[in-house]
Amino acid sequence: MPHLLALLIALLSALPVLAQSPDYAGSDSCTGCHAEEAAAWAGSHHALAWTQAAPGNILADFDGTHFALGDMQVGFSVAPDGTRRAEVTERDGSTASYDVHSVVGVAPLQQYLFETGAGRLQSFDVVWDTEKGGWFHLYPEANPPPSDAMHWSGPYKTWNGRCAVCHATGYAANYDPATRSYASEEAEIGVGCEACHGPGAAHLAWAAQAETARQAPRAAHGFPVDLGDPSVLADVCGGCHSRREAHSDASPVAGTPYHDSYALSLLRPGLYWPDGQIRDEVYVLGSFLQSKMQAKGVTCANCHEPHGAGLLAEDNGLCTQCHSPAGNPDFPTLPLKVFDSPGHHRHPEGSPGAQCRACHMPEQVYMGNDWRADHSFRVPRPDLSAETGAPDACTSCHQDRDAAWAAAVLEDWFPDSTHRGPHYGQVLARGFADPGAAAADLARLARQADQPGIVRATALWLLGQGGAGPEADAVEALLADPDPLLRAAAIDAQRGADPQLAVQRIVGLLGDPVKTVRIAAAKALLGAPVARFPAQIAAELSRAQGEWQGAMASRLDFPETHLQLGGMALTMRNFPAAARAFAEVTALDPQHADAWVMQARIAAALGDGAGARQILGEAVAANPGNLALASMLAELEGEAPRLTPP
Repeated sequence: MPHLLALLIALLSALPVLAQSPDYAGSDSCTGCHAEEAAAWAGSHHALAWTQAAPGNILADFDGTHFALGDMQVGFSVAPDGTRRAEVTERDGSTASYDVHSVVGVAPLQQYLFETGAGRLQSFDVVWDTEKGGWFHLYPEANPPPSDAMHWSGPYKTWNGRCAVCHATGYAANYDPATRSYASEEAEIGVGCEACHGPGAAHLAWAAQAETARQAPRAAHGFPVDLGDPSVLADVCGGCHSRREAHSDASPVAGTPYHDSYALSLLRPGLYWPDGQIRDEVYVLGSFLQSKMQAKGVTCANCHEPHGAGLLAEDNGLCTQCHSPAGNPDFPTLPLKVFDSPGHHRHPEGSPGAQCRACHMPEQVYMGNDWRADHSFRVPRPDLSAETGAPDACTSCHQDRDAAWAAAVLEDWFPDSTHRGPHYGQVLARGFADPGAAAADLARLARQADQPGIVRATALWLLGQGGAGPEADAVEALLADPDPLLRAAAIDAQRGADPQLAVQRIVGLLGDPVKTVRIAAAKALLGAPVARFPAQIAAELSRAQGEWQGAMASRLDFPETHLQLGGMALTMRNFPAAARAFAEVTALDPQHADAWVMQARIAAALGDGAGARQILGEAVAANPGNLALASMLAELEGEAPRLTPP
């Protein structure tokens, strides 16, 4: 078997670089004909998502200001030529000076990028509060030292691979794993016109020959996507406004189907609460897919102005566009009644509690001061909090009360409500705790066609985590579901099936029309108990494996990718390749204890005891307070574990 990393490096060099495409014309080419749209966009969060370090773009006070957090200190200054600069003294006593390379965002905070190596941009953790004025640290409780991979200069804060693709237009990270360096390119920094409409060269050619921009049907305007079609908005907006794993390090052309570009994160522990409420930063799409509004055809553009990206109306006026006695003819199933009144919200007019979003879009703060609303538009269910552990909208405001009180109040206010009763959060909570014990309930949830697809897919994924067993047979039909999210997750659920049966069920998805499904099938068939596939299946397997390898090749700057490569190599019993992959994990992230352990175990299994001791010695030096690593080393050396204070 060829060395997996070498194969992936070769694949990476063959990936297309969209930033070099001559089809991107730049947002400036749009403003002459589309002045109104351009004016709305110019001051938007999209346009200001990433800007040059010009003084007019920098809102922070660099003129002799200072920030300190424990032993870490930063002095900010303005050079004679106007360059904004930060002199950083780290917790280990080292000091370095950085010029601001570029600027991220505009409100409620602004972040600054430093170039720490040729082409490598890092997002600094000390940011500017644009509402209150003043510097603050994004992670004050952690404040990691430079030796920690979670430090601002580490691999998890590298702008090129982690963030830039959603803050730029026509972007490609262009990471070179041999040198661990970047040659990133973009057509335009900031989210420009072509980020959503697609490359504009063909449109410009059409416009040059047309007497009027309305002369031809929309489809003839030269763009790859018709944004007048509501069905494409989840693909266009969702790519950046979602927690997901990309299949490439480059921007997909606008309009590319979502599941051909990304694998959407499901409602997994740590990201979401069991009832689907936001927990970590998940960027909206996964929440919206749980909502009844999305199921009825509501799209981003029903609430958000597409060019300025602001809301179409203020406060409750946004919701009463539809939720009122007049309703909205685009959504004929709406109940025609008054919602914006104390008779419904039960709070004083004009109070924070009278806002629709207070109950139906509870907010969570991320990045220190950035409040983000949950877009699942749920009815508060404090009666579930004890079972799911999830927060509830009521006690997030009434902090002197508990969920039981809130549940009793809602039952008193709405005794005939149809919104109480069984909820998928109860099943997912049991699945989070013990997927094997909850397998039967998870299988039932996965088969409930009236539940959101992302919920059913999460149930299938949990089935796979728990081994599924006979439930793998019960959900076999979902391998043919119209929703690609379900088909991909149903492959996971086949882990507990008879291996031969699982192969027979999954091979048909190697030729699925959706890339995410094909990649899921390729993963499931790694090391399948089949000596040889028929020619057509073998060709489809080779194609799907190539897509999977290409996706991983685009993320070789991620420690977690090399962890996957190590697991793949172990499955194929290629121990040297596995050892190299785990070594790359710890080169990028020295705190990844499991990768150190795997290297040591492989060395010991291959009879290299001295190598295993050396690996564990390096592991303990990088993780001086880790008892498990120290104990492993002591066991090999026949001594008691020695711990160095961290």
